[in-house]
Amino acid sequence: MHPMLNIAIRAARNAGKVVAKGFENIETVEIEEKTLNDYVTSVDKEAELAIIGTLKQAYPDHSFVSEESGIDNGKDSDHQWIIDPLDGTNNFVRGIPHFAISIALKIKGRTEIGIVFDPIRNELFSAVRGQSSQVNGYRTRATLVPKLPRTVLATGFPFKTKHQTEPYLNIFKDFFLEVADMRCGGSPALDLAYVATGRVDGFWQFNLKPWDIAAGELLLKESGAMMTDFEGGNDYLKSGNVVAANPKLLREMLKVIRKHNL
Repeated sequence: MHPMLNIAIRAARNAGKVVAKGFENIETVEIEEKTLNDYVTSVDKEAELAIIGTLKQAYPDHSFVSEESGIDNGKDSDHQWIIDPLDGTNNFVRGIPHFAISIALKIKGRTEIGIVFDPIRNELFSAVRGQSSQVNGYRTRATLVPKLPRTVLATGFPFKTKHQTEPYLNIFKDFFLEVADMRCGGSPALDLAYVATGRVDGFWQFNLKPWDIAAGELLLKESGAMMTDFEGGNDYLKSGNVVAANPKLLREMLKVIRKHNL
């Protein structure tokens, strides 16, 4: 096992203990609204501290980008950890057991390690560049379906940017008329992991952050899928607009999205 992957798994599991304990005692969790419809809890913060603490113990000079703490530029800027301690906070605070911890490592700007950990189902999705994607030690593969009919797509509603409701619903309608079904789970990190495992065929969403997608991007690549922005390019970290699927299905999804001139 890659030594840095081993440490990242330890960090994810340490955070998972925090999250699972908080979920069992949700009435004691402190909840704040950062912006409209965007929440943070005391568990988010405690889990983030657990991740960063574990990683810093092994790599004290590394740099960090995390959802709650922001940017911590260490002495070693070539190694940057990108962390979402609780992806799916809205689910968490409502007692819906569908959320995850996301950890990725970039070395000189290239993602080398990705982990998405579901502490409730005890599912660990992991990838090392060039060494395949796995869930609990078993190799994962994205589906090979080339066309939209009979597919299941995952998405996330633009609840933080409701001014985008109309274009979103127009795209949703076009997809829904062609596919077998749609899913909106509320955790983009898990959605991407599910594409990588073949549980859903594709995924699309507006306005995601780097910590939402950094680990999932590598899971996809190592399972035969890929991620682009709505133009089919690589600007998704800046725009936050993400499409993910196997290459043939991705092209079909992009045809639908491009019709709306976003």
